[in-house]
Amino acid sequence: MNILFHTPGTNGASWIDALTQALPEARIDRWPATSASDTDYAVVWKPPQELVTTLGRVKAIFNLGAGVDSMPDLSTLPESVPVVRLDDAGMAEQMVEYVCHCVLRRYREFDAYADQQREARWQQRPRLSKRDFVVGILGAGVLGTAVAGALVRLGFPVRAWSRARKAIPRVVSFAGAQELDDFLAATRVLVCLLPLTQDTERLLDGVRLSRLPRGAYLVNVARGALVVDAELIALLDNNHLAGATLDVFRDEPLPAGHPFWHHPRVVLTPHVSAMTLVEESVAQIAAKIRQLEAGLPITGIVLRQRGY
Repeated sequence: MNILFHTPGTNGASWIDALTQALPEARIDRWPATSASDTDYAVVWKPPQELVTTLGRVKAIFNLGAGVDSMPDLSTLPESVPVVRLDDAGMAEQMVEYVCHCVLRRYREFDAYADQQREARWQQRPRLSKRDFVVGILGAGVLGTAVAGALVRLGFPVRAWSRARKAIPRVVSFAGAQELDDFLAATRVLVCLLPLTQDTERLLDGVRLSRLPRGAYLVNVARGALVVDAELIALLDNNHLAGATLDVFRDEPLPAGHPFWHHPRVVLTPHVSAMTLVEESVAQIAAKIRQLEAGLPITGIVLRQRGY
């Protein structure tokens, strides 16, 4: 079995070591040192178009991430070549931790208490009603479902919106473009977990974000291109939105001159909400390769017409 590996990152050796241990029967080659002519499987992250166009005969291409928006044009590949994303591989737990922290920080008003500390002001704030503190999950896939379940267990009323209606215990489900405005209208904290596709790029523009009630809060842990930066900043500046926690950006690393860096109502982190873990990811990929070799079905195959 021959596996072709590619990443533009600096941790390629760690991935190759893990793949070698998980699949000792396989030969692991790295592109571009080796061509794809006799490759059975490709394991890639941000592959160039030049590489993708040579993978028309592989059994499957594994993308080292939950989203495949980093892949170039896949139309050059025959439909018989499945592109497989990571299902979870340790990302759900990380995402739950990150989002729950954001929601609890907002609900318990820790930012307001931090302001009071800087002013040396001792003042207890009235407890907010959890019953009225609705959290909306925009995108109810594997990660969105895990986050919704965790917030429900914390006692928050949770809504979820997705392309198709989902059945998540104790979560109110909204689906389709016709229900998006109603979903947004009662959401106090909006958590964006949508994949980036042609349909979702710039989805959260000024018009859509204005559908949120005054004083709402945005958490974006999906992709930066889902949000129109300038229009989000305008809504923060005119006090329609109370603030935003942003972990993802259209350009990464975020340029030094971007206004998000120093905006008083923006909390930002450098794309760390759910990092790809090498050992967990390789274990999942190895298991799926063995399933394919045995003629068994696998999960995580990307539906190209949807983009995820």
